[in-house]
Amino acid sequence: MALSDLLTLTPSGLYCPEADAHIDPVRPVPRALITHGHSDHARAGHGAVLATPETLAIMALRYGENFCERRQPIAYGETVRLASITASFHPAGHVLGSAQIKLAAKGGCVVISGDYKRAHDPTCAPFELLRCDAFVTEATFGLPVFRHPDAAHEVAKLIASCELFPERAHLVGAYSLGKAQRVMKLIREAGWDRPIWIHGAMEKITNFYQEQGIELGEIRKVAATDRAKLGGEIVLCPPGQLNDLWSRKFPDPVAAFASGWMRVRARARQRGVELPMVISDHVDWDELCATCVDTGASEIWVTHGAEDAIVHWCRARGIDAQPLHMIGYGDEDAETAEASA
Repeated sequence: MALSDLLTLTPSGLYCPEADAHIDPVRPVPRALITHGHSDHARAGHGAVLATPETLAIMALRYGENFCERRQPIAYGETVRLASITASFHPAGHVLGSAQIKLAAKGGCVVISGDYKRAHDPTCAPFELLRCDAFVTEATFGLPVFRHPDAAHEVAKLIASCELFPERAHLVGAYSLGKAQRVMKLIREAGWDRPIWIHGAMEKITNFYQEQGIELGEIRKVAATDRAKLGGEIVLCPPGQLNDLWSRKFPDPVAAFASGWMRVRARARQRGVELPMVISDHVDWDELCATCVDTGASEIWVTHGAEDAIVHWCRARGIDAQPLHMIGYGDEDAETAEASA
């Protein structure tokens, strides 16, 4: 089955005419299939929204209960019939509730990855490999320079710094949905049993994770009167707060940033990051290449990111691949802007 038999690209994003549904549309549409709750994929104003229960709940937290006219929760592995198309949602390993969307027709099936990763993440269901005829993938870190280290090693650097500089507060910039909670859980797995402090912008999403059974230990919201007393403590905040007035009240703060972009030293310097932590919620180059092969797909579409490198890599191995150069889908920096706002 050719991808063009099931999907087409419109100004609103990927569209399946047979199902009359868009996938992660960038503008309001009558029916949207949403892969996950990050703002560059999940927008308000649609007619009907089909997504996992967790993603629907996250959208309601972020946009209010009236973010769409109708919502339909789809559990992992559950199928729903949309005219001649059978749609199902499967774990993407990106954040809580994130899903790949499988569209099956008589001639075969297509999988749209959304954002995904294959690395360990104790806060969401692990990535499920789906065999398919055609695969639509992201390529946020689609260059050979991006090879993510073990996230536990990056967290160990943070804890070692806290022990080395007990008089300094350690501020960790992390995206409010997914990354922050993953870092909290990894800190707990590393043996840190003291309270983890958070910026108020993270409170709702963090509470939601805990309500979903993700154990994060004692989490405290930072009050204005707390900041001067937090030497030696770990404080998570939106990345935009690292260089904001908010951060200046902490005792000699160590600025850390958990992001795949911290692999690029120039990015860390530009942001004034003293302790870069290379922790990403996207596949790196090796995982991206492996997934394109492991799916068994004979055709690959690349939605956004560094499309050209992975397209060249696929074509060199006899896999038909096309870049889509889609507008409106950001890398993790989209979450930075949202958190800062």
